[in-house]
Amino acid sequence: MEAVLLGTGCPQCSPRRFGPAALLRTAESAVLVDCGSGVTQRLVAAGTPGRDLDAVVLTHLHSDHIMDLYQLILSSWHQGRDRPQHVVGPTGTAGYVDGLMKLWRAEREQRIAHERRPSTAALEVEVTEIATDGPCLDLGDLRLSAVRVDHAPVKQAFGFVAQDASGRRAAISGDTAYCPALIEAARGAELLIHECFIHREMPVVAGVRAAETVEAVASYHTLSTEVGKVAREAGVGFLMLTHFVPVAFDRMALAEEVAAAFDGPFAIGEDLMRYDLATRRLVHADGVVRLSAP
Repeated sequence: MEAVLLGTGCPQCSPRRFGPAALLRTAESAVLVDCGSGVTQRLVAAGTPGRDLDAVVLTHLHSDHIMDLYQLILSSWHQGRDRPQHVVGPTGTAGYVDGLMKLWRAEREQRIAHERRPSTAALEVEVTEIATDGPCLDLGDLRLSAVRVDHAPVKQAFGFVAQDASGRRAAISGDTAYCPALIEAARGAELLIHECFIHREMPVVAGVRAAETVEAVASYHTLSTEVGKVAREAGVGFLMLTHFVPVAFDRMALAEEVAAAFDGPFAIGEDLMRYDLATRRLVHADGVVRLSAP
């Protein structure tokens, strides 16, 4: 299994960090986790366009995680997809998708009539909703299980643990505060992809955010001073940080915070950074790092 960070940003706009999204792929399967802004472009850059996805899995229904779902559906159609898009997400996903498709119905029907493409199957969406922890997707050589995380006041928020045919596991936190249930689910996994809120980089700015704003946002994310502890307690083989709040920060200071609690290997994620669980090879742009065996 290979994991690709497609977008490592947050609701802040950044030309460097697109909206939150990750790709999990094996020899036979490809699953997109979350659908943040710019994900369709990142999928093409990663070599797995929306046409080739087997499923789209949503951690929760916050706007920054679902912003480009319709763009994904439409671009997959333009790419020649010949089957419906399968979307797996928390309770409420079906209603969201239904509303989204209704919103764009007139424009979509006009396109269909005028462009006369061979198939409209790609414009259909099949939704599977998650209500509880446990298995939620089985593609044969890639299986996902959901674990409820702590993103209150969002009630329906999940992380996921993916397992490939060889038994290697990758855990994805979604958005969450420090969460014992996620730690238990990720225990011993080869990879943990985890969000990161960098509290010291979020000063009060008049007209932008008050002190209570900073504390409110921090309360449902995992602080940079906590995320190393999560990886240590879960005993994971490798930690990849993503979904940074804010999008610009002191990387060396963050690395020191994480290393203070976790003595294992970790990476401060970047868009299109990828990690192969079997070879323990980390690739970004022209750089390649091979980690030693755990």
